[in-house]
Amino acid sequence: MVDVGQKPISQRSAIAVGTVLMQPATIALIKSGGHKKGDVISVARIAGIQAAKKCADLIPLCHSLALSNIRVDFEITDSGVNIEAECSLADRTGVEMEALTAVSVAALTLFDMCKAVDKTMIITDVRVIKKTKEHV
Repeated sequence: MVDVGQKPISQRSAIAVGTVLMQPATIALIKSGGHKKGDVISVARIAGIQAAKKCADLIPLCHSLALSNIRVDFEITDSGVNIEAECSLADRTGVEMEALTAVSVAALTLFDMCKAVDKTMIITDVRVIKKTKEHV
């Protein structure tokens, strides 16, 4: 692990995004709330939040962080579900990995919950779109 002990504490945030492409029938099922497994968006949101909090347990050499905020949002489109996660904290290291992990696990949760009704889903374009760092 990289030693960040001498770095100053700063307010940091990161936003990551990703998309799960799926068939129109799967999108309609999610929108209607008629999925047999329940509200897939709510379950995926909780999974993303939990994943961000457990990032250091999943990614070797990743610092364990006390996140002050985790936001996981979804936009249902004509081609699938867009996911956006933002993580923030005041600490000595960034939160890109936590935001990426939140998006990835939220996407995997959507995939898992819908795989029985859609064999063509694709998880794509997972990336960081914004990082901020402001000295406290």
